Amino acid sequence: MLNNTASLDLVEFIETHILPQYANFDKAHNMEHVTRVIRRSMELAQKTGADKDMVYAIAAYHDVGMSGPRAIHHITGAKILASDARLKKWFSPEQIKIMKEAVEDHRASASRAPRSLYGKIVAEADRDIVPEVVFQRTIQFGLANYPELDKEQQWQRFVKHMDEKYSVNGYIRLWIPGAPNEEKLKELRNIIANPRLLREQFDKYYKKESV
Repeated sequence: MLNNTASLDLVEFIETHILPQYANFDKAHNMEHVTRVIRRSMELAQKTGADKDMVYAIAAYHDVGMSGPRAIHHITGAKILASDARLKKWFSPEQIKIMKEAVEDHRASASRAPRSLYGKIVAEADRDIVPEVVFQRTIQFGLANYPELDKEQQWQRFVKHMDEKYSVNGYIRLWIPGAPNEEKLKELRNIIANPRLLREQFDKYYKKESV
């Protein structure tokens, strides 16, 4: 499925036993999302010199906690990773501890920096800051989780989310200087600052997702 340099047997295990779980999650956390996070994580591993097997596994497990309540999915996912005895084939207890903490620390709303380079990598890779992806995923999540809202109510939710998370006053933080997300976040913020452009993007992706 993926072109990367993680150990082939680890890749085979994860593609067989872990990634299929994402088919059960909402569109904003599906197979397409986790594949993108893995790819970006591996690119950052190459850039930073991090252990590629650890980075690959962290990215693969980062959202498996979506099987439970979304608000604590990072905690749930970390527990799932730490308790998966099959990972002992590839990783030491210390490595698994670092990986567990990285999954715990990946959430965009976290108030502190990730505790290790590995947490910073998956947090950065999980930031889908390509504006088109941000808009589409936000609408997908709104439609999936708040189906009772009409279009204008979805728009109000969309604007609130953009302001709280991605605007110049938003809570999102980038942890690896010089990563591609820096320029993408600037582009996104320029659109958010222009209500007409933001509404155009909302209308475009709402129409696409609500058919």
